[in-house]
Amino acid sequence: MIHKHIAFYASNFRGDISASLVVFLVALPLCLGIALASGAPLFSGLIAGLVGGLLVSFLSGSQLCVSGPAAGLTVIVFSAIEKLGSFQGLLVAVILAGILQLILGYLRAGIIGAFFPSAVIEGMLAAIGLILIIKQTPHATGYHTSFEGDESYMQESAQSSIQELIESISHNTSHGSIVISGVALLILIVWNLSWFKQHAIFKHIPAALLAVVWGIAYNQYTIHFAPEWAVSSQHLVNLPPINNPIELFDYFVFPDFSYLTRLDTYSSAVTIAIIASLETLLSLEATDKLDPLKRLAPTNRELKAQGIGNIVSGFLGGIPMTAVIVRSAANINAGGRTRLSSFLHGVWLLLSILFIAEYLNTIPLACLSAILLHTGYKLANPAVFMHFYQKGASQFLPFIITISAILLTDLLLGMAIGMAFGLFFVIKTNYQAAITLSKEGSHYLLSFNKDVSFLNKAVLRKFILSIDENSHVTVDTTKAEFMDHDILETIEDFLATTLDDNIRVEFIEIDGYQRFSGIGEKHN
Repeated sequence: MIHKHIAFYASNFRGDISASLVVFLVALPLCLGIALASGAPLFSGLIAGLVGGLLVSFLSGSQLCVSGPAAGLTVIVFSAIEKLGSFQGLLVAVILAGILQLILGYLRAGIIGAFFPSAVIEGMLAAIGLILIIKQTPHATGYHTSFEGDESYMQESAQSSIQELIESISHNTSHGSIVISGVALLILIVWNLSWFKQHAIFKHIPAALLAVVWGIAYNQYTIHFAPEWAVSSQHLVNLPPINNPIELFDYFVFPDFSYLTRLDTYSSAVTIAIIASLETLLSLEATDKLDPLKRLAPTNRELKAQGIGNIVSGFLGGIPMTAVIVRSAANINAGGRTRLSSFLHGVWLLLSILFIAEYLNTIPLACLSAILLHTGYKLANPAVFMHFYQKGASQFLPFIITISAILLTDLLLGMAIGMAFGLFFVIKTNYQAAITLSKEGSHYLLSFNKDVSFLNKAVLRKFILSIDENSHVTVDTTKAEFMDHDILETIEDFLATTLDDNIRVEFIEIDGYQRFSGIGEKHN
């Protein structure tokens, strides 16, 4: 078994390395931006990213999920810091939230993720793809007003994104960023054409990495030979400077446990734990949908892993984390197949902070925008919309409603709305399929296709009222192991009228006429 696992990781090693570089390049500015949006020190976002990559990747049961700071928590974290009056107080809440997640994992609360219909999960993925396209288009043109909101699903972010999109098209653009993102996007598209995939030399060169190399090379060239077409420093990655590894410890902030005496610390912890756990379960469910190998990750183990991750992050001065679908989707899209890609993205984050921050700060943000635009298109591909349209209204409407709700509100509220509509169609389908009535001449077949409850009483009455006089009715209950008292009573009321209407009733039961034989003999 051990040799089998080693062989599996070895066979995917090359793809995981290239994918880890892509995830690292996408995660780097987001770790910084999310910390900025949360009102926390910038380095706290990097700490959360490091813990997510180096620790949670191996504790998690998912091979493909990437963990790190999540923009969906920015408002909660910002409010908690403001309410507690201290970032060190927030760290205590993060540790407590991690403990709560750990408890939820042992209580097997991860089963909640299995109750989300496929159409709702796919709708969430498509909505995230559209959000990426809307939010990354301004960055692709060099309009970087809120890079920290690129994974956010908050209503205010959605509204401001439309405004940013309009402003980025009309003015405030960088010619250099447009050229970089345009060519980078072309590279990503062309590299995925079947002709390129057939040639080994192209297959083993990650398109996203090539897009980043192109961006750096272009900008370095234009700085020296065409400055008016170069991108300025505000359009580049911006890492905090660390001159030697020892300076890394200067950025750690430790929790102030005196905040354990404050009630609002616990309320903040509960809020963080609930939202982080829900986002994790949704991201895990969506990642399983995207997994080319169709593996299913254990949800309870994921909650435990995230809990331990948040405990460690809080102790080291990091903001809370979750499993994040955008980085996970980028990981899968770039060819990641095992947990090694997520772990290595944490290694690259650490090495970049320690040794090559100066060089990473030459990467244009437009390159990263192109990578995310391409990921967004894959998630919201028109073929996905057509696929659900062909499945019919019961699948297409929850899919579209989930997308619309997420775009108009936020991820969690949008998923709740999508779930409500999804459950409505599930109940409606079960309601209609539980009991069926077919007719051939004067013979009727009333079939109970599954267990029935009082919810099915209305449709049963409707069928009974449609049965003509002078007919023969066969009632088949072989597939229904349970029948609610209201259903039995409705059938008994029907049998009481059969003599007057000259209707003969016959029962087919798997248990030998135990339910209705007495009634049938009485009235027939």
